[in-house]
Amino acid sequence: MRRIDELHLDYPFAGSRMVQGLLIAEGYHVGRLHVRTLMRKMGIEAIYRRPNTSKPAPGHKIYPYLLKNVAVTRPNQAWAIDITYVPMARGFVYLCAVVDWFSRRVLSWRLSITLETAFCVEAVEEALARYGKPEIFNSDQGSQFTSIDFTGVLKGAEIKISMDGKGAWRDNIFVERLWRSVKYEEVYLHAYKTVAEARAGIGRYLIFYNSRRPHSSLDWRTPDQAYFNALPAISEAA
Repeated sequence: MRRIDELHLDYPFAGSRMVQGLLIAEGYHVGRLHVRTLMRKMGIEAIYRRPNTSKPAPGHKIYPYLLKNVAVTRPNQAWAIDITYVPMARGFVYLCAVVDWFSRRVLSWRLSITLETAFCVEAVEEALARYGKPEIFNSDQGSQFTSIDFTGVLKGAEIKISMDGKGAWRDNIFVERLWRSVKYEEVYLHAYKTVAEARAGIGRYLIFYNSRRPHSSLDWRTPDQAYFNALPAISEAA
């Protein structure tokens, strides 16, 4: 499953048949049905570089995508949330994170052993409590993000809700880049033995990611610098 996850990051367009071929070429003896079963268990599919949470539950409201052709020019203008699979030495967990689009800063995150809504709601509530609120909050159409519990938090804070169109993983590209960094620079370098160990390791990495890791897309500033340095200018303009 870990190798499938690595291949999926490198070749997000690969379905179970192609993934099977890649694994066979590397010496794994595995059938296509087993590959497909494992991919479903991990919550991934071709094109999406995220868990397959794009299918809303019956009766859940889908909101329009609000960020098309919108220039995100300041912190707290738009936030995004997503979920990814994290392999451990035995088993796996899911990681969700709330990210500020302008600065790429991780505002909050949570780990969970299931894909239930609660850990996503907790992450959003923490971000709102610590950093105020964004004008727009973007997610995919997953059942966690279309649930009444999740959207209720956003509507209660009077935040505009935006959701990616089906298959439009590029709409949430900033979070996708975060997952790639987290996995190649932290997760794949360690075989976490417990959920607590995974939480501690990922927590240390995300502190590094926010405060010390420069980003080429931010003119080699850190997310902390891009986020906090722009806040005084916003306050003065207001």
